[in-house]
Amino acid sequence: MSQFYKIWLIWDPRRVFVAQGVFLFLLAVMIHLVLLSNPETNWLNRAFSTMEAAAAE
Repeated sequence: MSQFYKIWLIWDPRRVFVAQGVFLFLLAVMIHLVLLSNPETNWLNRAFSTMEAAAAE
């Protein structure tokens, strides 16, 4: 356990953190696109369909 600091001698911390940030951003985009592609979880269609229904009445 006390030898874990040596991992940073192999990999540059700046590159690791940039790669982690890019990965997490792409993961977030993918999750949002999956949710928007499903009619049950598409919050944009739900929000604007209730406005249109209220305006039509």
